[in-house]
Amino acid sequence: MKDRFQAPIKVSREKGYHYTDREWRLPTIPLTKGELFALTLGARMLEAYAGSAYAPQLRSAIGRLAQRLPEQEWLDLQQLADERLIFRAGAETHLDWEIWQRLEDACREKRRVWMRYRTASRGDQVSERELDPYLLHIYRGTNPYVIGWCHKRQQVRWFRVDRILALKTLPETFEIDPTFDPKAHLAMIFQHEAGGIPRQVRIWFDAQTAPFIRERRWHPTQVIEENPDGSLILRITVRGMNDVKRWVLGYGRGARVLEPPDLVDMMRQEICEMSRQYVDEEP
Repeated sequence: MKDRFQAPIKVSREKGYHYTDREWRLPTIPLTKGELFALTLGARMLEAYAGSAYAPQLRSAIGRLAQRLPEQEWLDLQQLADERLIFRAGAETHLDWEIWQRLEDACREKRRVWMRYRTASRGDQVSERELDPYLLHIYRGTNPYVIGWCHKRQQVRWFRVDRILALKTLPETFEIDPTFDPKAHLAMIFQHEAGGIPRQVRIWFDAQTAPFIRERRWHPTQVIEENPDGSLILRITVRGMNDVKRWVLGYGRGARVLEPPDLVDMMRQEICEMSRQYVDEEP
């Protein structure tokens, strides 16, 4: 410490090794003003996403690091972050952070969990399950999922953490299936639907909608085929079809599914049912 950090250390027969300056401390992490500002923005972003439980901890750490800046400079940084750069997330989830933190521990310790789960797609049906939690995944910042081996279904399944009504850590431990590759698993999923066998999907977008498709990468497997009239065809390979259906519907008449045939049928049926709701009679 004396050689590397120039610590004011001396040794004497009476005191042994001791500091000659009681106010001396190990040097803090050297951060520039820009680096500290980037961390401050990171904390703001975490707060925007459903009031992340990590945000208070990050703010506390940033406050300690900021002690090495002049007070006025730190106040200026905070004011800039508060007033000139605003982060907004989409619809917020009602996440129980105690459940989230228990899942974090279970993932780290490879401990099985029991949970009572509400399935929104089945009319809020409630079931009890045992799960080996492989990993936690936050989709678009506000949709928290736990992915793991469901003992009830005997397959890898996704569960929205904010739909877990109760959770208990069990004494049993587990090992992750060696054939489970997290990156490959996520690469075959569109949005958050795990689905079954990967299949190719082709979607046509008209010339007015095409610029919005070109400007983003929607899926790791995507290929864009350009047409002379300015329209395009997006080709992706995914497992589930329901999330694709909902996404395409968001573009209205600017999009049309070309394949696979069962997705075309799903789109046709959904549009027919929607049109029936827009008649003169009240629903």
